[in-house]
Amino acid sequence: MSACVVRRLETSETVSAYRVISQLRTLDEDAFVRAVHRQMFAGYELVGAFLAGRLVGVMGTRPVHTLARGAFLHIDDLVVDETHRGQGIGRALIAFAEQDARSREMSALFLDSRDIAVPFYENLGFGLYKSPSMRKPVSRG
Repeated sequence: MSACVVRRLETSETVSAYRVISQLRTLDEDAFVRAVHRQMFAGYELVGAFLAGRLVGVMGTRPVHTLARGAFLHIDDLVVDETHRGQGIGRALIAFAEQDARSREMSALFLDSRDIAVPFYENLGFGLYKSPSMRKPVSRG
């Protein structure tokens, strides 16, 4: 197997990331591209993992700074193509995020996870964070 190459995706590659992200999210392609481009204004980036030049993993990242947590890198939607899972692609994406956070002098990585993926993240050194996430829908208009 060829080596996994992980790098930031160019804006022009957003559409190619859809094929992988759509295995997790039910956005249509146009909505996905619009959402990614809108979030890029706030520092959001897509990172891709490639095997033999083929995009097989995608992760969104965004820098965040809060008074409670300080500066950290938030990981959104880490997805590995279902035919390449279990081959270290997710681990390579997390390693990229760790190095990125380190180079920006950030204190941590944060992410939200589905229950089924918690053991994967725990194996990579993540732990459940103490404060519960709370959500309140806000009506429009």
